[in-house]
Amino acid sequence: MKAIIMIPTYNEAQNIAPLVESIFSLKLESQDNLEIVIVDDHSPDGTSDHIRTLQKKYPQNLHLVERLHEKGRGTAGIAGFLFCLERDVDCIFEMDADFSHDPVHIPTFLGLIKHYDLVIGSRYVQDGEEVNRTWKRALISFLANSIYRLFLGLRIRDLSSGYKCYRKDLMKKLNFKDFYSHGYPIGMETVFRCHRLGAKIIELPVSFHDRRFGKSKFSFREITESLKVSFKLSLSKS
Repeated sequence: MKAIIMIPTYNEAQNIAPLVESIFSLKLESQDNLEIVIVDDHSPDGTSDHIRTLQKKYPQNLHLVERLHEKGRGTAGIAGFLFCLERDVDCIFEMDADFSHDPVHIPTFLGLIKHYDLVIGSRYVQDGEEVNRTWKRALISFLANSIYRLFLGLRIRDLSSGYKCYRKDLMKKLNFKDFYSHGYPIGMETVFRCHRLGAKIIELPVSFHDRRFGKSKFSFREITESLKVSFKLSLSKS
């Protein structure tokens, strides 16, 4: 499988180089090939400078989309997906830059995506887990997913997961101009819209780790936006 991994960043200078190196050091099947695109929102800590240095080592497989004016997880994700759709790949990953999503699962994703349209790295199925998270953040995530399922009528356990792999053919069917999300709800909205398209979806149990370095960008404003977006989606017809 030819795959590209889309990673949005903002102030991830301490994490991004080790993450890129760990991904490119994975042992993959001979027919599998990985590219990475970093979508950086003009991080003041020099995240993009670290990427440009790494591009000298991986000139064909590491890409940088630097956004100078826009900010936000949702719009960064869409910008990254649009870049990925122009690449000659079979599938498109998204993951976070802070090591909350362990790259060790990537080969398993690649095996499953051959048989499914969307593979979700899930904390809330058997053998999935959250590691070293505060009880408050864990509770917020669990309650948010419960509300999403109630509003959207889905059985998927981890709708808010940011660790996923999509078949490119599925993602080409999404009309990103119709998306409501500007922030973290982008993950939930993308899954919902894929489900509505009839996608064959599976949840892969993963361990979700708290970030190694830096500060979380999550805020209670994101909770409010998530509830608004899930409610709008529940009323939408397309």
